[in-house]
Amino acid sequence: MESGKSTVKAVAVISSGDNNVRGSLHFLQHPNGVTHVKGTISGLKPGLHGFHIHALGDTTNGCNSTGPHFNPLKKDHGAPSDTERHAGDLGNIVAGPDGVALVSISDRQIPLSGQHSILGRAVVVHADPDDLGKGGHELSKTTGNAGGRIGCGIIGLQSSV
Repeated sequence: MESGKSTVKAVAVISSGDNNVRGSLHFLQHPNGVTHVKGTISGLKPGLHGFHIHALGDTTNGCNSTGPHFNPLKKDHGAPSDTERHAGDLGNIVAGPDGVALVSISDRQIPLSGQHSILGRAVVVHADPDDLGKGGHELSKTTGNAGGRIGCGIIGLQSSV
């Protein structure tokens, strides 16, 4: 770690209202600006699931009240490697035959500090694969046609102890 710069840590506990999707995710913003997301989510059907940061940290109506994808630069939906993408577009996570997804994602567009911080926003797991904006469906350029919101959690600062 560079002197004078510190890492910022956050956590999100994933839950769902009507299914068994559960987990926890840890966010670590490195001094170089890259944020690493690491954790485990269980209770998923095997296969790909869209995985996004949503604009609001509001779960009063379950995952449905988390708003649209976090998109401060007003871009179309895309893959994490695309120039044209929402900041919150993190692609897909993969659940194994046991329904467990091991998450390990590094990204520069999801900072835990500064003007476009994701603190207080929500991370959402979707029922279906994200087509990364390339599926040709009417929802491809807004949501990746990733289906319902089956698990979510609010991203909050983590204790340093």
